Amino acid sequence: MKPSGKSLPPAARKQASSRTDKEPFDIDMALARVRESIRGFADAAMFDLAAHGHASLFEQLVGCILSIRTRDEVTLPVALRLLSQARTPEAMRHLGPERIDALIRPVTFHEPKAGTIHTIATRAVEEFGGELPCDAQVLQTFKGVGPKCAHLALGIACGQARISVDIHVHRVTNRWGYVRTRTPEQTLAALEAVLPQAHWVELNRLLVPFGKHVCTGTQPKCSTCPVLSMCQQVGVRNPR
Repeated sequence: MKPSGKSLPPAARKQASSRTDKEPFDIDMALARVRESIRGFADAAMFDLAAHGHASLFEQLVGCILSIRTRDEVTLPVALRLLSQARTPEAMRHLGPERIDALIRPVTFHEPKAGTIHTIATRAVEEFGGELPCDAQVLQTFKGVGPKCAHLALGIACGQARISVDIHVHRVTNRWGYVRTRTPEQTLAALEAVLPQAHWVELNRLLVPFGKHVCTGTQPKCSTCPVLSMCQQVGVRNPR
């Protein structure tokens, strides 16, 4: 049984209460405060892409591949431009790697990403009849697709309870003291053990803009952070 937002496992409670000047960490309350604090900021790119009508599994996977090592401000317009030319695996396959590359040139590593997208489109047509299955293991057989992209696409497109951990989710949840891990892969496993499933998909949607604008990598805005009273501020050196 998954823990409720009000109750963490003993180990997590111990981690989350190591500073005596902090309130007990309540994930439901923390995320409610984060949800309110990010109003007015741009949505995380893949959720914004879905809001623009590109919510199929293939489109979400393509968008996530484009987003790797690329800022959301670049990812979204590039994804919209590419998908305006080819929304399905069949159409993308016919574009070919060179045309895909020309359309996605502003993103980082555009040439290998173009090859990856074309390969996924080709396999989708030849192996799956033009429609990707909602299966994390299958998606991760594609070169360049790891748990982050697979889980994010499955959560948005297929409605599956999946946690997608990027650098923001990893940093924020560790800074809070909600988990104590060294890598995003470890964070994913730790969150799957403690985070209520109701928050699994939404976590990325909330913590990406929160991590970009409030709980930043350097000089986080702790003085105006809505979670400060519960946050352990792990590793924070120069808060604003």
